[in-house]
Amino acid sequence: MWNVLLSFSGLVALIQLLFLPFFPESPPYLLLQKGDKAGCLKAMKQLWGDGNYQSEFDDLMKEKAVTKGTKIMNVLEVLKEPSVYPQLSIMLLLLLSLQLCGLKIFQTANLQRSIIPYVSLGIAISELISIIFCSSIIDRFGRRILLWGGYLLMALILVLLETSLLLSGQFLWMRYCSVILIFLFIIAYGIGP
Repeated sequence: MWNVLLSFSGLVALIQLLFLPFFPESPPYLLLQKGDKAGCLKAMKQLWGDGNYQSEFDDLMKEKAVTKGTKIMNVLEVLKEPSVYPQLSIMLLLLLSLQLCGLKIFQTANLQRSIIPYVSLGIAISELISIIFCSSIIDRFGRRILLWGGYLLMALILVLLETSLLLSGQFLWMRYCSVILIFLFIIAYGIGP
């Protein structure tokens, strides 16, 4: 029944994808990243209804003034910062624990048991790459575009994955397509949602 469970997550992603265009960008993102004051106020009214949000807007303006002199760090600078080591340790622990999740799919794809640990290691590496890549492009493209693209790619990949798993008994090379699609799914998830 794992394929039903996998389809359920695809259904939830599809529902989110359908409703995403109707939500505004985050007010802090619009003001702090884009510098769009009018868009920020419009998003506040759209999210919270009619009202006076001048105090919240003023708080965001104060935050913008405080962070104006702050240097935005790139990924390598963040990795060199000792204050983030506890958070990085927790993230790496989570990434390592997630490696057990795909074993059933790999067994269903009839992969040899001897290569499953290497595939799991590859998944961990692709997760790490997608996280680093996402953190470097999120300010350039914005969350909305990354969410849209990520969910669209994930939906397409899930359809292809289900097809490849169904055909893996008939065509030997489909097993490896399944593994590649799992890597792509994880990268799409890490970059988008």
